Amino acid sequence: MMLEYSDANAKIEKLYKVPELQVWTNGRKIYSFDLLSGWSCPFAKECLSKVHETGEISKAGNPRVKLKDGKHTQFRCFSASQEALLPNVYSKRKRNYDALRGMDVNEMIHHLNNDLPTDAGIIRIHVAGDFFNADYMRAWYNVASMNPSILFYGYTKSLRYWQFHINEYPELDNLVLTASYGGSEDNLISEYNLRSTKVVFSESEADILGLAIDSDDSHAARPDLRNQDFALLIHGVQPKGSKAAKALVELKGKGSYNRKAAKV
Repeated sequence: MMLEYSDANAKIEKLYKVPELQVWTNGRKIYSFDLLSGWSCPFAKECLSKVHETGEISKAGNPRVKLKDGKHTQFRCFSASQEALLPNVYSKRKRNYDALRGMDVNEMIHHLNNDLPTDAGIIRIHVAGDFFNADYMRAWYNVASMNPSILFYGYTKSLRYWQFHINEYPELDNLVLTASYGGSEDNLISEYNLRSTKVVFSESEADILGLAIDSDDSHAARPDLRNQDFALLIHGVQPKGSKAAKALVELKGKGSYNRKAAKV
């Protein structure tokens, strides 16, 4: 089967306007490659949410689903919320995940590379999902090394697999990864000195931590910033009455999501 890449969403479309990335986007497009949220995230903890099929089928012929948060969830995964609301998004990500789980590393490399859009300039690895095993991370490393004219970037909580990547492979100029706090192995971030990001509930929290807020994915994607930590504002639909939901209301009231990205 053919793996499916997705067009850039509203956030990563902003990368077209980042001067430092125009060497990658000049005449070429931005895409993402996505997997099923939660199910493909073996080390998610504070953001763990999954969509479960109920066994029923809608009038449109799509499986009915229900969103469930994990027992340690502090803020809900925004991409899992998308899957609960949009049947086509859920189905596409599930097809990608199911297909890759049945492949060995060489098959993954072949299909990820063979199905790359021909006009790709930047690929975000996972708006939804994560590196679900070490072979899958190795596959992406190999795809990036085979396509030096394309920039690949992504966030991950699969830090033990990144540890293997650091030990086994030289750094690539066109592959930029960010360790995401809130997983079950956060201790590996400091142990291996990984560039990291943290979800914050306010601008003042980011200020206290001394972190710039990345509102357009430019911190995550730019190779020249690969050693600079940053923060992400809480976003997406949050559980009613939760601390995250209250923070979201306050941020929207202040217009925090409409502000331009900070200069680096």
